[in-house]
Amino acid sequence: MEREEILKVIEKHLMKSVPGIEAGIDPVKKFTDYGANSLDIVEIVSGAMRELKVKIPRTELSDIQNISGLIDKFEAFAK
Repeated sequence: MEREEILKVIEKHLMKSVPGIEAGIDPVKKFTDYGANSLDIVEIVSGAMRELKVKIPRTELSDIQNISGLIDKFEAFAK
């Protein structure tokens, strides 16, 4: 699974959960930089996990600092 593919899926779910976001998100930014609250983040992560068919334990998600960190987790658990 490519980073770019994962980013596109996360971007799609971010745009669906938080109104007013344009395509082309910066993976270095945090979800909160785009106006996402904690419930939005849960929806984004859950939706991306379903679509990518990757299960990441909640304990693994607590140390994620930004969108790039989430992509790293998807890459690690997709193997």
